This record gives sequence, structure tokens and C-alpha cells, in this order.
Amino acid sequence: MIAPLLRKLDTLISLSDGEKHALLNADNATRHVEPRTDIVVEGAVRDGVNLVVEGFACRYKLLPDGRRQIVSYLLPGDLCDARMFLLDRVDHSVATLSRATVVVWSRHTILDLIEKNPGLARAFWWSTFVEESIGREWLVNLGQRTALERLSHLICEMFFRLDSVGKTRGHSFELPITQADLADTLGLSVVHVNRTLQELRRDRLVTLSGKVLTILNLKMLQTIAMFDPDYLNPRAWRPNDAPQPANEHYEAASTEERAQRRVKGF
Repeated sequence: MIAPLLRKLDTLISLSDGEKHALLNADNATRHVEPRTDIVVEGAVRDGVNLVVEGFACRYKLLPDGRRQIVSYLLPGDLCDARMFLLDRVDHSVATLSRATVVVWSRHTILDLIEKNPGLARAFWWSTFVEESIGREWLVNLGQRTALERLSHLICEMFFRLDSVGKTRGHSFELPITQADLADTLGLSVVHVNRTLQELRRDRLVTLSGKVLTILNLKMLQTIAMFDPDYLNPRAWRPNDAPQPANEHYEAASTEERAQRRVKGF
């Protein structure tokens, strides 16, 4: 049931057989949750840690007037609240975007796992580091990237994250997210999201059939987004690595092409 989490953690740190066994056999409860249902409600008293094993969810904040900002997506293998299990209350809500299966560990169970299995504690720490890296990229998305770059970057990120837990088929993956969800994620209007998605389709970079998105030209999509997947896996970096410019692939495109895409992206 928790195979996506084990696969994800194993890319961050090598777990021993004993640590994997402890995680697999820890007491838990399984919930099957309908789409558009809150798993965690802002301000509610905490009673455990939630793990998404199937489906999609998101963290979000609501303004008093009802406007919503999605601050992260939770995919199979993601803990909804790894950093919050020591607190009594949370400062955001978590809701499903599709039908989802969630495993719930009690606070006592998580603390016991960490105390008895230092490797798991390090793995959870690394997982939190990746979440923070993703959060920084989302902040750059909202503050600096054009609409075209924002959407392209998000699609690349979703592909690499889902691929790491075995949830892709070639360059295709399920994307049960509405254009309204994308608008609340990217800081754009629904109309702008639709126009930008149509541009990606028109340029034969992606197709969207039902809830399945297929990337037709991953290299070009990464070029447009200036996307470097290393932030999704801190083990990809080593002290002696010579950092490459973040926009190396982007600069490889012609000046004219970059200018045209940047203009169209606004």
C-alpha cells in the first residue's frame, strides 16, 4: 500500500531492509476519499499524519472572501503533513483533487518510527527538503515566469515527480486537475490558463485527452520553462559538481524564438 512512499524515499536515502520493514508494518488506517474533499482543515486539531498513496491532493489557503491559492500538489508517495506532526494545529488545508487513497499514521506511530529508525528520520528530513525546494520554484513561478513558462514548468515538474514513483506511461500521465485548479496554482485567470494550454497544444508540445496529458516534446518544454529537475532530488548534486547555468537549455534556443515565446507568454 505504501510502495510509492518507499520508492520515493529510496531515491533520497538508502533504507535498510529493517527500516523498510518497520515502515511497511507500522500501525495505520486506510481511508478512501472522494474528490474535492478536505483531508486536513486549517485550524483543526491534529490527530495523525496522512500519506497519499493513490490520487491527487493539494495544500491550499483560503482568503476571507473565498479566493483560493493552491500552494502545493500532493502526489502518490507524498506525506500531507510531515513537518506538522509535532503541532496541535495546522495553518493550511489539504483537499483531494481526485478520488484518493490515504494512509493515516498516528502521531505516536510516527514518533516511534523515527526514534527507533534513524534512517527513516533522515529520509523524512530529505523529503521535507525537497518540499521546500519545490516551494521555492513555485514562488519563482509566481514572481518571475511568464504564463507560458509557469504552465510549462508545472507540467515538467508533475511529469518528473510522477515518473519517480512509477506513475507515468512513457511521456503520458494522469492529470485530474481542472483549469480552475491551474488558475489557483499559477496566479492566472481561467481564461489565461485556457489560452496558454491551447498554445502548448498548438505548438505540438502537449496533448490532453480526458484526464491524460502527454508531453510530445519534453526537451522543448524544459527549454521554455528553463526547467532543471535537480531540485527534485538533492542527491543529484555532489560537492564537486560544476553547477551548470540554470538557463543553459533556454539559451540554446534562438534569440528570435525566445523573444516570440516570451511575448506570447505574457
